[in-house]
Amino acid sequence: MEEGPHLDALRDALRLEADAQHRLQTGDPGAATAFAAAAAQYRASWELAPPRSFGRLIGMLKAAILGGAAQEPAQYAIAQLDTADSPPSSYALALAALVLDDDETAVEAALGMRAGGDAFARAADAINAIARRDSDAYAQAVDAIVADFGARADHLTGVRIADTALMLDRLAADRGLAARAPLELPAA
Repeated sequence: MEEGPHLDALRDALRLEADAQHRLQTGDPGAATAFAAAAAQYRASWELAPPRSFGRLIGMLKAAILGGAAQEPAQYAIAQLDTADSPPSSYALALAALVLDDDETAVEAALGMRAGGDAFARAADAINAIARRDSDAYAQAVDAIVADFGARADHLTGVRIADTALMLDRLAADRGLAARAPLELPAA
């Protein structure tokens, strides 16, 4: 595997995010601060990474949304995205657009996510439902995301948590849609 400062920064971001997820699951009031640290580290990783490393923007936005301080990271992400021409760049744009209350852009960007496979399509369904304020479609989409995460043997941070669903719940709650995701997944 390639080595370098950007990979060290990414590993640090993942470690910080895992800590934040553990804190969230245990009700630790320091979870928001831990997510803010993870978001900052994902941003640092993005700035060191090769072009088109959009997963780091997604990680930054996810951590910022879960930490409750996503406005500035969303504005930063929008400024970094010249175009959304891939599923990961579309995902980052869709999340940033939802944070910034640009539902039209979120719906459009969600279309670009679908070529990324089933996981991207499930997230796109939820983003589309949030932007359209469709509670039934949101319930179906987030339930599918939680089921997918529950069936996984491995999780990116090593923590068994449906972090994508929890992040989407935060965005959905801002639009009056009910939360759906559990803090802990049942054993696989």
